[in-house]
Parts: sequence; C-alpha cells; structure tokens
Amino acid sequence: MANILDGTVALVTGASSGIGEATALALAGEGAKVAVAARRRDRLEALAEKIRSAGGEALAIEADITDEDQAKRAVEETVARFGRLDTLVNNAGVMLLGPIANADVNEWRRMLDLNVSALMYCTNAALPHLLRAAESEPRRVADLVNVSSVAGRAARLGAGVYNASKFAVGAFSESLRQEVTRKHVRVALIEPGMVATELQSHNRPEILDQLRKGNPVENPLQPSDIADAIVYVVTRPRHVGINEVLIRPTEQER
Repeated sequence: MANILDGTVALVTGASSGIGEATALALAGEGAKVAVAARRRDRLEALAEKIRSAGGEALAIEADITDEDQAKRAVEETVARFGRLDTLVNNAGVMLLGPIANADVNEWRRMLDLNVSALMYCTNAALPHLLRAAESEPRRVADLVNVSSVAGRAARLGAGVYNASKFAVGAFSESLRQEVTRKHVRVALIEPGMVATELQSHNRPEILDQLRKGNPVENPLQPSDIADAIVYVVTRPRHVGINEVLIRPTEQER
C-alpha cells in the first residue's frame, strides 16, 4: 500500500534530537525522503541510518544554519540529492531564559540568530523549490512548517527575548502564508507547550533550578506528540490548510 507522502522530499532542521528527530522519523514513515540538518553529525548519521534501516531514504547534512550560506547549502544539498523539496520543517531553536535587566546579550544574539534569522534563511532558500513542488505531482501542494512555542502567544516574566523571537516567527509565518497560499504552499505554525526535550538544558544553572522548582507539569508532551501534529498538518488534502496548532500537556495551565 502506498504511503501518503511517497514521491515527496522533506528537510527538517534541528533534527539531531527531540522534535526534529521525531519529525524526521514520522515523515519518513509516511513515505517522504528526508534530509536532516543540524550541527551534530554523529547524531544525524545515526538518525539517517535508522530511517534507511526501516526502508526509507535519508540524507544527513551537518550545518550551522545561523550562517546564511550554510542554510542555503542545506537546501541545495537536499534538492541535489533528491531532486525536489516538498516540505520544510523549521524546527531548530534555543531557549535561554532570564531577566532582561543586566542580561548577557550574547544569549539574546544566540536566540535571535537561531530562532529567527536561521528560520528566515532556510525559508528564503527553500521557497523557490516549494513553489515548484506545489505545481507538480504527486501532491500539487507544498508545506512550510515553523515550530514556534506557546511563548509566541503570551509574554511571560523572565522570557522576554525568547518571547520576542517566537512572536517574530508567528508574524513572519502569517505574512508569508498570505503571500503564497494561493500558490498552494501552505504555511503552518506549530506552538508546543512543555515538551520533554533538551531545550531547557541550555540555560544557566540558576535558571535551571528556577525551572525545576516552578515546573508543575508532571507529564510533559513527548517529541512524538509534536511530530504527530506536524504529520497531520502536511498530510491534509490539497484544499485544506492547517495554519496554526497550539498543543500543550493536559496539565499545563498556560
């Protein structure tokens, strides 16, 4: 039996762990050829081999997509290897929390570079290919999925710049959606709540301690839960666009 994404190609950024890894596996399970991009080559190679072992096709691309040239190269390598690009999942991101006053602005730069600029670089490079894919078989539609956060919907104390980066992703996504939707390139914003990933681990020790003390959610989402939502979005019929998905653990209040 044919899979719904047979004949299509996806590129997933931030694919060396967490949501990106789970999404790559899920898309491959639906028949897509998958390119996985991140900085940790060993993890990417292990993921690509896992996909191949299950009968899929995968390409590991080591890249720091905060560098515009490397972001473009990730897209170009995907198309060179597989001949097209139908789906881009902009998943790479970092969350560095803390007060705005007396902040380490290098942390701000890291977040804005990865959460905003890298997403825009990858999108810019991918758009011509997505537009072409939307005009051709097998599905005559293409998908751009931007992974944001509940932090892109409401500003919270101690998360000002992270909030700002995710609000930017939401604004960029909606403007682009209006620009390309009549050409059957669908733009979706995925906004996860608390997910059991490495995201929090990049914070300073004192911030991690605050997060542990203030974390009331005993059963966070798993990366596979978000991957499942992404697969749902990109497998809808051509006339159905899922523009925004807010998904939180049942226990998460805000």
